[in-house]
Amino acid sequence: MASIKGTTWTDFHARLHQRLKTPRPGSRPSEKPGYLLPQGQSVLIAVSGGQDSVAMAGLLAGLRSKWDWQLAIAHCNHRWAPVEDEAATHVEQLAESLGVPFFLRVAEKPPQGEAGARTWRYGQLKEIAQQSGFGAVVTGHTASDRAETLLHNLARGSGLDGLTSLGWQRPFAFESRPSESRATRSTQAATSAKTLQLVRPLLDFTRTETAQICGLLKLEIWEDPVNQDLSYARNRMRHRVLPELVTQINPRAAEHLAQTAELLEADVQYLERQAQTLRQRAETSSGLNRRMLKDAPLALQRRAVRQFLRARLPQQPNGNQVEKFVGLLQAPQGSQTDPFPGGSVARVMGDWVRLESPAES
Repeated sequence: MASIKGTTWTDFHARLHQRLKTPRPGSRPSEKPGYLLPQGQSVLIAVSGGQDSVAMAGLLAGLRSKWDWQLAIAHCNHRWAPVEDEAATHVEQLAESLGVPFFLRVAEKPPQGEAGARTWRYGQLKEIAQQSGFGAVVTGHTASDRAETLLHNLARGSGLDGLTSLGWQRPFAFESRPSESRATRSTQAATSAKTLQLVRPLLDFTRTETAQICGLLKLEIWEDPVNQDLSYARNRMRHRVLPELVTQINPRAAEHLAQTAELLEADVQYLERQAQTLRQRAETSSGLNRRMLKDAPLALQRRAVRQFLRARLPQQPNGNQVEKFVGLLQAPQGSQTDPFPGGSVARVMGDWVRLESPAES
């Protein structure tokens, strides 16, 4: 461990630096190389006060002179308990010690449940970033989180997209369902150099390692008592399910699960691109051409239909709605689905499956 320009430099800094020098996971050879946090990027660091986000803040602060980043820290207080005020104070002191600006958002009314808290928190982070001109919001998700997310979504019956939902980077310019993969979400919005990005640079690190980073950098951690509350599914997965796999099945279970998510993500990215090409060929103002779709592999049919519906429905289509639409590719003339959200109906008309508005139907 050495000190460079007054900053403690560790092997963890070197490891993250090397990751950031590598074109982002999932970049295609034909594309211009993209990086998770490019040189000169303005970066908003989401910090809860726990070890993962604190470790991330410490590492990024140590690397900023090499990358010429403009860093700031944001903290969101859900107001679930008075003790959260302590977390806000702790994170503000961390920002001051690292020499970066600090943003605080406090909920007017405590959000309901984990999903409600996540929606509120991400909305606040996106608003801060857009108002202040940040190019990226970074969160402290780790390989351990990736393993837990894969298990949780597998238990919920998710497909490939859900199993790869915790990816390295995605556009942050729209809302999305947690069970959708980064690859799927990347097709939902036009990506450009100015698109706000959500980045998770620590997916190569485990929770054990983030604790070591905090120790080496002498960074204090705020322990959120909510993280020990087993009434939350994510805590049961973290404190009961995954430890059981590690102790009883394979000591490297968490590492292998995270690696599986990484491998599957590449498959999902490929399928999404192929489905996008298929949809673009089959899609016109009349709907989707059945002749072009019906001989395609089922996996691509489903993805092409999901992309088509996502662009037209007021909310994300679920699996059952996608399957009903796919069923029309081989159905007799005049066949139709029951209404989708918003009242639209898909109907077979010649070689086409049309999505008709309530006024048309």
